[in-house]
Amino acid sequence: MQRLFPTLFLSCVLSGTAVADVTDFPAISGRSDAPRLLVYSSLDQPMARPMIEAFQRANPDIAVRYEDMLTGQIYERILEETDSGQKTADFAFSSAMDLQVKLANDGYAQQSRLALSASWPAWANWRDTAYALTFEPAVFVYHKPSFISEPPPASRAEFIDYLRRKGDAVHGRIATYDIERSGVGFLFMSRDQEQFDDIWSVVDAMGEAGVRLYSTSQAILERVADGRFVLGYNILGSYAADWASNHPEVGIVLPKDYTVVMSRIGLVPQAAASPDLGRRFLDFFMSRQGQTILTRELQIPAVNPEVAEGNTATTMREMLGGQLKPVPVSPGLMVYLDQVKRARLIARWNDVLRIR
Repeated sequence: MQRLFPTLFLSCVLSGTAVADVTDFPAISGRSDAPRLLVYSSLDQPMARPMIEAFQRANPDIAVRYEDMLTGQIYERILEETDSGQKTADFAFSSAMDLQVKLANDGYAQQSRLALSASWPAWANWRDTAYALTFEPAVFVYHKPSFISEPPPASRAEFIDYLRRKGDAVHGRIATYDIERSGVGFLFMSRDQEQFDDIWSVVDAMGEAGVRLYSTSQAILERVADGRFVLGYNILGSYAADWASNHPEVGIVLPKDYTVVMSRIGLVPQAAASPDLGRRFLDFFMSRQGQTILTRELQIPAVNPEVAEGNTATTMREMLGGQLKPVPVSPGLMVYLDQVKRARLIARWNDVLRIR
């Protein structure tokens, strides 16, 4: 198969010589010769553990090797191992929607026709090959004690108005992702540009307010929690919800004009050593049980329409309807890997923010 690796800065930061954080989960049955499921994932191992342990309880004779790595590493590892004739992961799970879809589009993933494939939402299933497994909105986060006398902004127009009214009082106390270093930040900004004609007024207002840029959600959320920042723009809602559950000073707003929703995508690589195990894990991840674990224990909203309790795609759609704008799993995502378009967007972003 021909490798079509884009010669550009991918929608994440490639780590070069960094290695995966590997965790082995022995088979519960104790079998020394147990078949082993190999997972490449960008989800931190402590968050993934409840899902893995539940899968093993349902499949006690299966061992799991979990390799936690950056999204770019997952993409590179699968390409390099496949192209060199080696076997690769049985299941790949990543928040880099564009890179996962590129793997599927370029022939590096195989079809997985499962019991739930036909009923999975159409936007979340590309050719029974790449499946959106989570439903994660981009939200505003805010420092609750800073908004005792007025509500926090609930739309982009209100966000602009707040920044301009407060002026020096909030200068340097606003944060968002650095779209040059954060894949999810770049995705959210790209979708903003498609959804909102006046998005550059938002960026201009953040520049005037001395916005601070970070590559991780945690760096922003910890500063909102302690009051150093009053607002965070376009923060990944799953991390915000997890943080807010332990830090009552952090508030969350789903912007009422529109709320972009991204997903983590799961797939079985074409060169998987044990594709049947990969499909079994994917099937569990998609099941009512797996998706309930996702939303209850991992605090990440589920996609499965049968899971309607708690923070799920079903409940959010019932409450917010057309306000939600999920990113479809389709080859259209690969436009974000176009070097010229990426460079153009980043250049304008830096110019409007006055970054030199």
